[in-house]
Amino acid sequence: MITVRELTKEYPLPGGTILRAVDGVTFTVAPGEVYGLLGPNGAGKTTTLRMLLGLLSPTSGYASIAGFRSMEDPDEVKRRVGVVSAGTGLYQHLTVREMLLFFADLYRVPPAQAQLELTRLSELLGLDELLDRFCSNLSTGQKQRVNLARSLIHQPPVMLLDEPTLGLDVLGTQVIIEFIELLKSQGKSVILCTHHLDEAERLCSRFGLMHRGRLVAEGTLGELRERSGCDSLMQIFLRWSTTGPLLSGHNQSSEPPRGS
Repeated sequence: MITVRELTKEYPLPGGTILRAVDGVTFTVAPGEVYGLLGPNGAGKTTTLRMLLGLLSPTSGYASIAGFRSMEDPDEVKRRVGVVSAGTGLYQHLTVREMLLFFADLYRVPPAQAQLELTRLSELLGLDELLDRFCSNLSTGQKQRVNLARSLIHQPPVMLLDEPTLGLDVLGTQVIIEFIELLKSQGKSVILCTHHLDEAERLCSRFGLMHRGRLVAEGTLGELRERSGCDSLMQIFLRWSTTGPLLSGHNQSSEPPRGS
């Protein structure tokens, strides 16, 4: 469902030098899979997601969703993707109902279907009592639940989640965790970017660890444990975020030493 091939993004810097923010990244995400795209700040995760959405042109390589390349068919890509991020804003002067139906209309969801989806998502995410409240009057956790509904109103097969639990309390975080479990059960392809590695370890089927623009390690938790000699995702992350590329092949190099 999601394919990324040799995706690269370069930015020119003063003095004629080049910053390679994303460097030959390659991975795929199958239906029903939650792929944890992890790395420290500045690793290239958000730039990768922006290229996948067609919001940013790659220097080379490509990304596609359901066979549609992001730069060649950006509208088709956007119709198939739902996005949730910590920085996603709501229209403050619309009610929750108005905003969700507005986004349904943007995605060309027929009105009758939009009403059915509004009812279904309101029940699923506990929005019934919020539908006629203005978005400006919602708490942080309530706003994030509305964002979850907004991202699903057009029934996309692919979800991109960029720090979806940032700023949420324990209850708000649990809503996001249950939401991701739901997406998995519905067979959606999900990319999750998060700094909460305990959540990633629980939720993700596979992981791709980025370091300085490169995908330096990829695999299931068991595979990463075996290659790194570490027990937890936190230990794996800390080791590979400082030692650099680990995988064999054209996009990687040798593994770090085992031990401390």
